[in-house]
Amino acid sequence: MDKCIFNKSNSLWYELVGDYYLPCLKLPEEEQRFVGIWGQRRRQYLREHRKALYNALLLSGKLDNHLADIDQQAENMFSQMVKQMAAQEDITEQLKADSQIEWVGRMNNIRQRTEEIINTELIYS
Repeated sequence: MDKCIFNKSNSLWYELVGDYYLPCLKLPEEEQRFVGIWGQRRRQYLREHRKALYNALLLSGKLDNHLADIDQQAENMFSQMVKQMAAQEDITEQLKADSQIEWVGRMNNIRQRTEEIINTELIYS
């Protein structure tokens, strides 16, 4: 018996393992990209609530790219929104110098609101 055979009807190679021919399957090669906290949250959401989409992305080899793109978008959106909200609410370096506790509280409030917006619009959609 041949160790490997090619089936023309489905264009797959098969390898002899014991008494059975099993298809030689492997995921497409994918470049490794950094996935931060936003991408990890997206992965968890897809795995728990959108299983079909998660499996489709995983099996097509596009999951890491998708997560890295979401992470990059969320990070850019987060920094831009925090700056805009701080400017709208007149939170300046002068406030930071005069009253650090108030500045920290107001900035934390902005960061939490921004995080909630990004989770709603980008991560959990």
